[in-house]
Amino acid sequence: MAPHTKVAIIGSGPAGHTAAIYLSRAELKPVLYEGMLAGGTAAGGQLTTTTDIENYPGFAKGIGGSELMDEMRAQSLRFGTEIITETITRVDLKSKPFRLWREYEDADADEPAHTADAVIIATGANARRLDLPGEDKYWQNGISACAVCDGAVPIFRNKPLVVIGGGDSAAEEAIFLTKYGSHVTVLVRKDKLRASKTMAKRLLANPKVTVKFNHVAVQVQGEEKARGLMTHLRVKNTVTNAEEVLEANGLFYAVGHDPATALIKGQVDTDDEGYIVTKPGTSYTSLPGVFAAGDVQDKRYRQAITSAGSGCMAALEAEKYLADLEDDEPTLDKEQDAKKPESNGDTAPEYRSNPLL
Repeated sequence: MAPHTKVAIIGSGPAGHTAAIYLSRAELKPVLYEGMLAGGTAAGGQLTTTTDIENYPGFAKGIGGSELMDEMRAQSLRFGTEIITETITRVDLKSKPFRLWREYEDADADEPAHTADAVIIATGANARRLDLPGEDKYWQNGISACAVCDGAVPIFRNKPLVVIGGGDSAAEEAIFLTKYGSHVTVLVRKDKLRASKTMAKRLLANPKVTVKFNHVAVQVQGEEKARGLMTHLRVKNTVTNAEEVLEANGLFYAVGHDPATALIKGQVDTDDEGYIVTKPGTSYTSLPGVFAAGDVQDKRYRQAITSAGSGCMAALEAEKYLADLEDDEPTLDKEQDAKKPESNGDTAPEYRSNPLL
């Protein structure tokens, strides 16, 4: 028989570990599957691909992405979370308890690796890359997929920057980067912006922004040394095929994210972009007992701090769900309590402390 847990967490970014910390302190003994290069990303999620994080509260001097996730993992373990370094690739959310299978260990006919009364999906979303020549070499050494996260980093201060994309996100990120860069060039593949009229108007009117329509990036160039920085970007006009080299110390992708929701497809409601749909202001999904936290359900903010916050929400809501399940189960004690005479009202109500606080 498969081992059973009250709550299983799938994912090991800020959302997953925050949920684990809260649930462990509530003595619910969660199991967290952190994944083994799930979706091509190391355990710890997207932050493990980030060098310096300077906007996470509590770290006045900044902290490395991998270091921050190591600290979160250690805190989860400290409170008793069982962390399993394997990837969950199949779940059955239509039966109770929920059933989970591992990527390499379990065949289709095998019993599940784990069953759980509640599941928190915190599998995140991966920023789309363009696979440009030089991309891997200068990733996080000039190339980023999050202007809000990285725009204020010293290597971008008063330097020429480039944003790729034509939607609202690209427009917002380009305008944000004008606070730090000397000038921002926006490359748009087509002859018009996909952004809303308001955002497009703001972008085109900004004196520190140049929009190059019908242009795509061709190659990232930079210093030829260990941890060398990006210095230039070769671009091409899609109409004339003419190429030019732009001076650029920063390149920001704003071409979308892919939420890691293949695992639950067809079992939990998702939107047209694949993000899990949650009840506004909560982590509740369309399926009772299944909760979603972090970037897998957040396509607007996508910050470490907001992911951590939603992980806290998921933990609190999962704890309440499990408590309600226990209240609904008939027990011998409840049957005995039902036979007791009614109180005359003089007995003070009983309160219990909240172990989550």
